[in-house]
Amino acid sequence: MITKRTILVTGGCGFIGTNFVRLLNRSYPSWRVVNLDKLTYAGNLHNLEGIVEGENYRFVRGDICDGSLIERLFAEEQIDTVAHFAAESHVDRSITGPAAFIETNILGTFTLLEAVRRFWQGQSWSGPVPCFLHVSTDEVYGSLGATGLFTESTGYDPRSPYSASKASSDHLASAYFHTYGLPVRITNCSNNYGPYQFPEKLIPLVMNNAREGRELPVYGDGRNIRDWLYVEDHCEAIVRVIEKGQNGRSYNIGGNNEKENIQVVTGICDILDRRLGLLPSGASRRSLIRFVKDRAGHDRRYAIDAARIRTELGWEPQVAFEKGIEMTIDWYLANQEWVQGVVDGSYEDYYRQMYS
Repeated sequence: MITKRTILVTGGCGFIGTNFVRLLNRSYPSWRVVNLDKLTYAGNLHNLEGIVEGENYRFVRGDICDGSLIERLFAEEQIDTVAHFAAESHVDRSITGPAAFIETNILGTFTLLEAVRRFWQGQSWSGPVPCFLHVSTDEVYGSLGATGLFTESTGYDPRSPYSASKASSDHLASAYFHTYGLPVRITNCSNNYGPYQFPEKLIPLVMNNAREGRELPVYGDGRNIRDWLYVEDHCEAIVRVIEKGQNGRSYNIGGNNEKENIQVVTGICDILDRRLGLLPSGASRRSLIRFVKDRAGHDRRYAIDAARIRTELGWEPQVAFEKGIEMTIDWYLANQEWVQGVVDGSYEDYYRQMYS
């Protein structure tokens, strides 16, 4: 059942947020989307070209830590739903500069929760049943051994400043449900891939380097395992949790696609060899792989048990990794202008001038 909503999407110009906004624009035209994004290096307004401001869409450049801005948006738009994507998310950056992760992921989430509490509980609310959907990660659970799966009852054991900041925000969101009765729901997803992902992450980084014949750095022995989830499957799952989920409940979202990092890298090389031909030397792009010193605190394996969302809400992934990775590579090959604008920082410079 699709009801009319006015939804605040935080980080709607980032990778997953972009795909979520595009899904709502395409498939849920009765929803009004208010997209709040700070437009940092990973937030790209060009991701949403073709989506026009009007009755069903509004973009606002702003920081989730700005409480007065958040409260003004709630009052102006009568927000009844929040999909909270905005986060610093790159583990390597969290190791070299953790402060931004603490500010955005913890203080930003706190600011949103406080605004929601004051707005939804400080007046006679007569709109749709409200929902605060907090989007998180499987990295909060730590590292798995060779067997087993993360369930919603797995204890938290974060190993990086990034995952620790997300674990903290999860706990805050849960506490606001238990303490204040806020309509909070939490999702913890596995590794996403697909269009519009910033090229510092594994798949677009390998894709871009391999296309240009540059070295492909692989941490450690390349045997770290991740469960890969196509981003549009993830976005459909989030809509399902908003529409049918239970307050105070968390839902693991996984793709049922466990792959070693080295499998992902060699697979991308093989697809590009087929699409573009071999390197000028006649070698496969696999020859570009270089094993480098492992990342500090690098979790060995993640794997999601998504039984709860499947049995309770009827969601399961539709895109197998083999199909999804081909679609992703084809998208990047067809959108090299976008890739170049992201890599050289020209989009970020443009936004800085536009909003100065």
